[in-house]
Amino acid sequence: MLSIELIRSDPEHVRRALARRGEDAAAVDQVAELDSRRRGAIQRGDGLRARRNEASRQIGQSRERPPELIEELRRVGEEIRSLEQEAAQLEDEVRGILMGLPNIPREDVPDGLTEDDNLPVRSWGDLPSFDFDPRPHWDLGPELGIIDFQTGVKLAGPRSFVLTGRGARLERALINWMLDLHTGEHGYLEMHVPAVVKREMLEGSGNLPKFADNLYHDEEDDAWLIPTAEVPLTNLHRDEVLAADALPLYYTAHTPCFRREKAAAGRDTRGIKRVRQFDKVEMYKFVEPETSDEELETLLADAEEVCRRLGLPYRVLKLCAGEMGFASAKSYDIEVWAPGCREWLEVSSCSNCTDFQARRAGVRYRGKGGSGARYVHTLNGSGLALPRVVIAVLESFQRADGSVLVPEVVRPYTGFDEIPAP
Repeated sequence: MLSIELIRSDPEHVRRALARRGEDAAAVDQVAELDSRRRGAIQRGDGLRARRNEASRQIGQSRERPPELIEELRRVGEEIRSLEQEAAQLEDEVRGILMGLPNIPREDVPDGLTEDDNLPVRSWGDLPSFDFDPRPHWDLGPELGIIDFQTGVKLAGPRSFVLTGRGARLERALINWMLDLHTGEHGYLEMHVPAVVKREMLEGSGNLPKFADNLYHDEEDDAWLIPTAEVPLTNLHRDEVLAADALPLYYTAHTPCFRREKAAAGRDTRGIKRVRQFDKVEMYKFVEPETSDEELETLLADAEEVCRRLGLPYRVLKLCAGEMGFASAKSYDIEVWAPGCREWLEVSSCSNCTDFQARRAGVRYRGKGGSGARYVHTLNGSGLALPRVVIAVLESFQRADGSVLVPEVVRPYTGFDEIPAP
């Protein structure tokens, strides 16, 4: 959530920032006007309380109870209650608008509103070459007996699938290896978090209220399936003030993720590229504001290392302002090459959310030397997202006879070196 103090002090900066993201900046003026009315109501209430205190003192000093002062106390009390209600209503209106406004982009975020405006940063690895025509995973998987689309649709409807035998074991092995890498070498603490959370958790992460239509919701219990482990991880320290020496905090978690994908029919609907339920290993950081830009670069490096160790060629893109996630102030995407699909697939998005989520979730820390509490900065990144990693592995390491090699680093987890041809 944006700071109301920032809108008060520099509304033009906020207008320009929202315009960079393609947002209607008129909300800034609306917030400023409502906030001004709220503060006016509070000030009038404070003045009336002072008058009430004075009248009470006069009554206390008088031998009699002057009826005019008694009437004034009654009238002032009613006015105070009315102003308190007005201020509370205006505060709710201000918060409602602020909850719908995205984070402000960092200055070095490229301008632009579409993926064509994203800025290539670097790439790694040579694209694989074949002496045969590489096949897409939607052909390879069923033929190898490791992806079952028909049963997935029978069980759960469109955009569903079942991994079978070595396919299921490959995904599980990738998840376990990634968790071990992040905890053993990158310094993250593994967490096992709920996949069903309360409404406030999604408000804290920035998914509600704006993206309710893309989430699965149990209305009776007001319980929500998470779209990413970022949601519960954001709220681990909700409404807490952390000690000065507690930061930085690094967490990682594997969870299922649930999203009501509504993309139009086309290439994205084929195979397992865009599905309603998938697994992901998430990385998350709580850090001091002064270090968050540097922490984003190390977060990105941790995600890149997963790709390199798997031997998957990838590229890094710095996202333009209009392509960033709602809570992000600066983001990078990592895309791996899928030679069968003949396209780049996003497997990680790494973002610095500054104090945007912390302000919504109430996560603060005590500054060094006992100074006042400040909001932390939060960062998140996929490390990595399945099943797109499975797609890249199957398509990149396929062989002419239809078999698929397993990346060397994962073989101790799978217990096999290849998925043999049928």
